[in-house]
Amino acid sequence: MESFEAFVKAANGIIWSNALIYLLLITGIYFSVRMRFFQVRMIKDMCRLLFKGDSSVAGISSFQALAVSLSGRVGTGNIAGVATAIFIGGPGAVFWMWAVAFLGAGSAFVESALGQIYKRKEHGQYRGGPAFYIEKGFKQKAIGKVYAIIFAVSTVLACGFLLPGVQSNSIAAAIHNAFKFDHTYIGIFLAVLLGLIIFGGIRSIAKVASFVVPFMAMAYILVAVIIVAINFREVPGVFALIISSAFGAKATFAGIIGAMITIGVKRGVYSNEAGQGTGPHPAAAAEVSHPAKQGLVQAFSVYVDTLFVCSATAFMILITGMYNVKGADGNLLVDGGVYYQQNGVKQVDGSATYAQAAIDKAFSSGQQTFHEGYVGTGSYFIAVALFFFAFTTLMAYYYIAETNVAYLTEKRGSRVAMFLLKIGITLAVFYGCIRTATISWDLGDMGVGIMAWLNVIAIIILQKPALLSLKDYELQKKAGKDPQFNPVALGIKEADFWEKEYEQQ
Repeated sequence: MESFEAFVKAANGIIWSNALIYLLLITGIYFSVRMRFFQVRMIKDMCRLLFKGDSSVAGISSFQALAVSLSGRVGTGNIAGVATAIFIGGPGAVFWMWAVAFLGAGSAFVESALGQIYKRKEHGQYRGGPAFYIEKGFKQKAIGKVYAIIFAVSTVLACGFLLPGVQSNSIAAAIHNAFKFDHTYIGIFLAVLLGLIIFGGIRSIAKVASFVVPFMAMAYILVAVIIVAINFREVPGVFALIISSAFGAKATFAGIIGAMITIGVKRGVYSNEAGQGTGPHPAAAAEVSHPAKQGLVQAFSVYVDTLFVCSATAFMILITGMYNVKGADGNLLVDGGVYYQQNGVKQVDGSATYAQAAIDKAFSSGQQTFHEGYVGTGSYFIAVALFFFAFTTLMAYYYIAETNVAYLTEKRGSRVAMFLLKIGITLAVFYGCIRTATISWDLGDMGVGIMAWLNVIAIIILQKPALLSLKDYELQKKAGKDPQFNPVALGIKEADFWEKEYEQQ
């Protein structure tokens, strides 16, 4: 087991090298400039389009697609991931998460618009995603097909087996800490509950997500707003701390600026998934009249995830001072007093513990340390929040894996493959509940990194149709029309679904 963990860590060191960090940042900057910072210019359109479009027999509504996408984006990374980023990179890591979200909106638009442009209608429902647009968009068809298969296989492994463990492990840890339930029983409960939902297909997933996601996000943000309001005098200082730390201006954190940027980008991508290639799957399932519409909605989902939900966690932790920061030598640079006392030994880690401590300090006794057996208001709230955040993410992971299994097994026994996937992900969820948090996060990082490498390279190569769709959308809007997509008029080839749709009009 130790050799396996060592292999995973070594692999992550290669996958998450500086090359991927720079690639994600540069790609976000490039797309933002190419689209004239649409994430600022078109914020009104993003908000307006959220509730436009109805579901159909074949597809789901824009809002349902957003909810499924958000259920994948809003997960453990928004609580434990933010805390880990602060623990390793200091408060400045929050700034780099913001930067990745702002710039990542460009990548999110491109990948989601491509998902819509090259979607298919199979067995009465829409399917799409990177594997589909890689195959159709590449001019060298043989290379495109091989590349698409590699991405699809990687995504099935990542979303079906590597990533679910992070979510279920965090649920189990939070529920165990709050309610003292055994990890094994939590694992059985999660596996059974997930199985009941995913056997219902995308409609079942979309209905659950569209109800749960807005509720859980608003409740979580509301608690954060209350904590910030109670401590409103500290807000300017927290902003100053984040900004000064981000560029090493604050001496305490100057020595960890490299770790700060790396963990900020890594946890930012893990949380908002911009460029990772997960968002295009639910985006392709939406019933819209123009690909740019769903591209704009998906770009907005990055804001919801990082600028709203992740910021809520960060401000709760920082404004109450309930955080630690780990130096390069492994010693604490800052000790906010958050720790577990186990067998007389002080244990510190970067986990949801910080969010629990922040809520406890704001609403309970103000106790600034956790001791073995201590349970406060924060423990209960974070346990419930993590359950909803992480469980809906598990549903999204299944749908993404299912879409890629459908791509790989088209007309070749897909029912058997789908059944095996359902069994596999439920077992992965159970296993995640009983294994250590460290290996869960390492495996999750590996899955995210592999998908990000493959997808970012693909969207850089295939960007033209997505950029054309945005330009076409803006021109039609300027002419006072409700934009309708005609790929032939734009010179976009292989968009078979849209060509048929336009011919039937």
